[in-house]
Amino acid sequence: MTKLHLANRTLKGLLVLLTALPLASHAGEPLIVVEDRGGTSALPYYEALNLQPRTDAPVRPPIPTPQVPATPADEAAMLPVRSAKLSPGTVARRVIEAPGLRPFVVVGDDEVSRAWLQRRVASLRERGAVGLVVNVETVQALARLRALAPGVPLAPVAGDDLADRLGLRHYPALITATGIEQ
Repeated sequence: MTKLHLANRTLKGLLVLLTALPLASHAGEPLIVVEDRGGTSALPYYEALNLQPRTDAPVRPPIPTPQVPATPADEAAMLPVRSAKLSPGTVARRVIEAPGLRPFVVVGDDEVSRAWLQRRVASLRERGAVGLVVNVETVQALARLRALAPGVPLAPVAGDDLADRLGLRHYPALITATGIEQ
């Protein structure tokens, strides 16, 4: 298994765990209805079933939860990050519809991205944008990019899947709920 493959799998596993934790912490809490558009409750149907735990059913062992590695993968293990489908270049502005999407940027460790980050850092911070560094070789290069954009979290991420999903071929780019721009 390659280092990049292992890092991607670890990152995906951590994201799944982090996504599930807030849901699990609310599992025993009562349901809060935000909007009710009428209709009738389904509760009487469920009560009529009178579902009870089976007493004759074999006791199943609990489902084991995946353990977080004792030494989580650090960013150095994820580097270098190379995205073959993305390169520095001009990004045409276009409209997208992604309601609720948090603004994020796609950059690389290159002169165009560094200059772009320096020009837009205040705006990116105001928007609460996060950054995906899709082409970076070393921890030092990543640290230099972070120094150019204080307050904007930057993480190394392979961007080929993102490029396919957004029809993106070049960076730097800002992606928001309503559009892609440079």
